[in-house]
Formats: sequence, C-alpha cells, structure tokens
Amino acid sequence: MVFYDRKGGRDIKEEFIFWRLAYSFISDHGYRIIQLFENQKELWLEKLENKNAPVIRLLLHHFDWGNVVQRDIEFAATNGERIRTQVGRSEINVLNILVSQYPPVDDYEFRLAKPFVFPKGNKTTVNTILFVNSTYEKSIGRISEILNLEVSFPIQEEYTEEEVEILKKSALHHAIKMAREETAIFTYGKPYLTYFFILLQIVIFFWMELHGGSTNTSTLIKYGAKVNQLILEGQWWRFFTPIFIHIGFLHLAMNTFALYFLGTTVERMYGNVRFLFIYLFAGACGFIASFLFSANISAGASGAIFGCFGALLYFGAIYPKLFFRTMGKNLFIILGLNLVVGFSSSGTDNAGHIGGLLGGFLAAGIVCFPKKKKLGLQLLFLMGSIVIVLGALLYGFKGSASSVNEKSMIILVQNYIDQNDYDQAYETIQAYVKKSNHPSERTYLMFAFVELKKNMFQEAKNHLNMAVKLNPKMSEAYYYLAIVNLNEKDAKQAKINADKAVKIKPDDKDYLKLQQQINQYLQSSGGGG
Repeated sequence: MVFYDRKGGRDIKEEFIFWRLAYSFISDHGYRIIQLFENQKELWLEKLENKNAPVIRLLLHHFDWGNVVQRDIEFAATNGERIRTQVGRSEINVLNILVSQYPPVDDYEFRLAKPFVFPKGNKTTVNTILFVNSTYEKSIGRISEILNLEVSFPIQEEYTEEEVEILKKSALHHAIKMAREETAIFTYGKPYLTYFFILLQIVIFFWMELHGGSTNTSTLIKYGAKVNQLILEGQWWRFFTPIFIHIGFLHLAMNTFALYFLGTTVERMYGNVRFLFIYLFAGACGFIASFLFSANISAGASGAIFGCFGALLYFGAIYPKLFFRTMGKNLFIILGLNLVVGFSSSGTDNAGHIGGLLGGFLAAGIVCFPKKKKLGLQLLFLMGSIVIVLGALLYGFKGSASSVNEKSMIILVQNYIDQNDYDQAYETIQAYVKKSNHPSERTYLMFAFVELKKNMFQEAKNHLNMAVKLNPKMSEAYYYLAIVNLNEKDAKQAKINADKAVKIKPDDKDYLKLQQQINQYLQSSGGGG
C-alpha cells in the first residue's frame, strides 16, 4: 500500500521516520539486517553482540482496523519463531514497531497492552509499538525502555523525497558494510596449505605402500609413527611426523575427506599462516595426549583435523550468533558423531582426538582472527597453552604410568625381533628393565627370548624364572625353560618344564613336539620316559 499526503504524494514523513529508526538501530547501535522485504517497507534486525537483545521488526503500513493490527502481530510472532529456530536460541523477544500515519479507527489499544506470546512452545514474545503522529514522543521513549538504549532524534513536520532517499541509502550502506565485514571472516585466505597437506599425505601413503606397506609395524616406525618408547628416548619429532602418516587406505581416505571440508573452511577463516600453526599445534597436541594415554603405535591426521573442529568452536565462542546461523548445529552434529564413533571403536585413538580438539581451540585463541586482535585474550590463551603442554610433557617423560610405557616398549622390541635385530632389541628391553620398578612377566619373557637368540642362556634362565614366579601359568616361560635345560644337558628338568607347558596348553603343537623329543631322548639314554 502506498501512502499519500494531503498534496497527493507519498507519505514522506512516515517513510522518513521508518528509515530514521532503521538508521539509528544499524549505525548507532550495531544492529544488522536479517530480512528486508522487496517493497522495502518491512525490515527485520538483530544485534550480534548481545544474544539477549530483542529482534527488531520495522513495518511501514496503514492500519485501518484493530483486527489488522492483531493479524500483523500474529505474523510477527510466527516469523520471530522461525528466526528463533534458525539461530538456535532458547527464547526470543521481538520488538514490533509499526509506523503509520494514523491509528486504526476502532478500538485497538488493548491489543498492544501486553506482549503477545507465540502459542506453540511459548518461546517467542512480541512487544508491539504503534508509531503514529500523536504518539511520537511516547513511542520513542517506549522503544528506548525496551531496548535499554538511547534512541532519540528530532522529527520535523515535513521532509522531501530526496531526504528520504539519502537516509535510506545511508542506512542500507551501513548495513551492507556490516554484512561485508561479517562475511569477510569466511573469505580471508585461500586454502593452499590444505591442498598441500592433502597431496603430501597421499604421496607419503603410496611411498610407504611401495616400501613395506602402510600397515606394517616396521614401516610405520621407520617413517615416523608415534612410538612412546622412542619418544621417551628423545625422538620428540614423533609428535609431528605421524600427522602425515596413515595406516591403511580407508584411514587415508576418511582423513583426506575430512581435511578437505574442514581444513579449507578453517584456512579461509584464519589465513594461511594461522592455519599452519593451528593444524600443526593441534596435531602435536593430539599425539601428546596419545603419548600420555595410549601405548599403541599411532599415526594419522585425525588429531589435526579435530583441531580444525576446535578452531571452529573458538569461532563459535567469539561470534556465537554468526556461528549458529552459519554452521553451529551441523558442526555439533558432525563432531558428536565423530566422537561417538571413536569411542565405540576399539582401534581408534580417542585420546589423540580429544587432545587435537583442545589443541585447535587453544591455537585459535592464540592467533585469533585476522584483523581482529584481542591481545589480552591471546596472551591468556598463550600462557594457558604453555602450562598445559609443558605439564603434559613433564608428566609423560617423568611420571607416566609404567604399564603404558611397558606396552610401548614391547611393541618396539617386537619390531626389532621381526627384523632380526636382536642387539637393538636387547638394548631397548635392558634399558627399560633397569628403569622400571616392577616389570611384568611379559617383559621378562620377551627379555629371555632375546637372550636365547643371543645365546645368553643363564641370563635367559634367570628371567624365565622371574616370569613364572609372577605368573605360574605362563606356558611360554616353561617351554623356553625346557629349551634352556636341554642346553644345560639337564633332560630331566627339561621334561618337567615341558610337561608343565603342555599341561597348561595341551593343544600347542610346539609344546607337544618338544615334549616328545625330550621323552625320546630320555628313553634312548635310559633316563626314563
């Protein structure tokens, strides 16, 4: 509907007031446009910095009857509820400002006397103010009261069309400028490093496939996978090199897919240099956490990728409204699914995932967003990160659980055994036993096995006796003791130990074969059967 003044033109005064209110909200109080109808006579605004601030709806319209006002209020509540669900808010208040030249001809005040609540869920409330010629001063005061802001400007009796157009362009210019500044956060950088990391991990994967296989333990250790025992021996670079190594094609494919979507988003938001820091810091934090809580060999970009999740969560903490309007719900769903899948799978390094998530959040806080420096907050994140990382490393190198380190040591020694490098295996396990207060029977058994390979029979015998003392049902220890007894030419003791091994595991072919050989020897030598 087009308004006309007494001279037959547009209702210039009310149109000026409409855009003067819009300009005040946008330019003076930081509101942004979330909806602008095609006729440019209905405008919805929200304030990003204050999640409790009401959403503002401005409407330029002529209301003949009170029931028209009522229908408009109900429409405002319906649209407000739609906005509430989109931005993920638990409740929303709408300040509904109706600018009109004249009030309705019938009784309408009771419709504005109290807020209207959207009936489904009671989570959207609409306060309506009718801005008409006779209530300008009162309406401005009421707007200031509801918004808790100082909204004030002089109102003249007449305005020109040129003044209205200038004011409209100025309000829209400020809104466009704010929108550009807002969206600029998603387009700061080009994701060159993400593509480089994707290419790098693919090249490394196929190189490893051609040189021993990406699932081969020896190959993984050779090319830099996380091995706790080697880190304890000083190979600190294994907090970084595993980021680019993957165990099997499925592992590579999943992480490449995730990196493509998450990495490009984070790099565009933070820029190349900041993304590089976030990715590597998060990846290292992931493997530090894995070093603390998992003794298994591990590798992969998962920790760094969870760091991208952490960087996006930092974005959500700084810009919550923009976050929820653009990616919030979807991000939480994807992150939740990844964590659930990780904790339900026994082969997943969940400690690395959580460490990477925390590392990404901390790294994002350290570097912050381009052109959005928050030096005090950045310093706080930097100091917190230093304390957390140094504390974790101190615990890992000085006070970590011996059982975790023992498992890591066994994996490493087994790798040396598979390569027939018994000297290195011996040095590794000997160093561990010297440092450990309570080696397990498994450690003593492996120690003895390596000593047998090095023809150190007496030492092997001592360690095997320690193993059976800790676990009298360890059949392998009796089996190797029988072999040591035969080397000592003590066939009778060998038979005792071989019989114990068979008794514990009667179906083991190696045990049965050794038992048979000893019995045959004793029978042939007249020593009994």
